Amino acid sequence: MCWVHETANVLDKMPKSLQEKAKTMIHDIYMAPTKKDANISFDVFIEEFETKYPKAVDSMRKHRERLLEFYNYPAEQWVHIRSTNVIESTFATVRLRTVRTKGCGTRMATLTMVYKLIQSAQKRWTKLRGSKKIQQVWDGIKFENGIKVKPKKEEFATV
Repeated sequence: MCWVHETANVLDKMPKSLQEKAKTMIHDIYMAPTKKDANISFDVFIEEFETKYPKAVDSMRKHRERLLEFYNYPAEQWVHIRSTNVIESTFATVRLRTVRTKGCGTRMATLTMVYKLIQSAQKRWTKLRGSKKIQQVWDGIKFENGIKVKPKKEEFATV
């Protein structure tokens, strides 16, 4: 779930006169330093707008857990997780080229063109923040509020 798209969806369901206030409140949610603070800001947003703009609030409420999921990953990676821009920017070059060529011809020609465009775009990519921690996430190490959680020592009962 992407905060950029969710913000746009919510603001679309509100009058223009309130969009700036709502946008600021939404930013307060996803820029909160901890999940607890984000939940508090989330509740404030709901309380502020639920009565008059239930469709906007329902959109946020429905995706709450997914929107706040990034707090369970390393803090360095939050900026990448909160937005789908990492994915979208990769395919922007491809999308632009396919529009310009007005079609791609055969399936093989399309695949070849997409491969070459992405290969060329790859030269300008920057490394993801916290890329060294990706292996930790992959290995199932837990993070809370962006910080690695130390496993609790299990106490064994003596028999």
